[in-house]
Amino acid sequence: MELTTKGGFSARVFGPRPRTGGPAVVLVHGLGLSGRYFVPLARRLAGQATVLVPDLPGNGRSRAAAERAPSPGQQAGALAHWHRRLALGSVTLVANSVGCQVAVALAAEHPLTVSRLVLIGPALDPDVPALRQVVRLVRDVPREPPRLYGLALRDYLVTGPARCAVEFHHALRDAAGPFTDRLARVRAPTLVIRGAGDPLASPAWTRRLASLTGDGRTAEIAGAAHAAHYSAPDATATLIEKFAADIPGGPV
Repeated sequence: MELTTKGGFSARVFGPRPRTGGPAVVLVHGLGLSGRYFVPLARRLAGQATVLVPDLPGNGRSRAAAERAPSPGQQAGALAHWHRRLALGSVTLVANSVGCQVAVALAAEHPLTVSRLVLIGPALDPDVPALRQVVRLVRDVPREPPRLYGLALRDYLVTGPARCAVEFHHALRDAAGPFTDRLARVRAPTLVIRGAGDPLASPAWTRRLASLTGDGRTAEIAGAAHAAHYSAPDATATLIEKFAADIPGGPV
């Protein structure tokens, strides 16, 4: 099911229809993409709760919802407004790559909206130069399932190269200060997941991010790379479900 709210903010919905205060999971995509590459994980999680997969303003089906490429903070503000419009309760918020910066901004600035925070392959370590970040992204390409290539290329074309470039600039500026500052203000329990073959999110970087939160932990998925949620949806879903339920023996 597709849900479009005022202003052209589009989201895919899996499982039960959203209801006030009902259990919900929100999945936040990465730079220039749409929520389409979250569909395998959304379907896997939909048996436990309503799963909403928005296309962030300026991207995918929500491209017209923003005249200019928004910063992570602006996208988080739009998500907060969307959250209020749908009357959602406190959600489990899951994000990938640069989408992690949007999710952290939402959790820090609007803490009542997020009960659990899951960051998958957070990109843009500020200690790594921008050009090297791009090289790492190129290194990741052959490590992902081939079917992801066409999906991502289509999304980048819909969003547009110019917008993607501006979003990347915004993300670099956010990573240089606001991202980690906000992360230190997050009080929702936080799980940082990386694919074992992810060249963008190093083990040291994911451990650092987890340590900055009030209650952070890490987990690694063997055989996966940057888009672990796409290549290994079952393993990712199991980690999220155990974390959300706080089952003893889950990620630490």
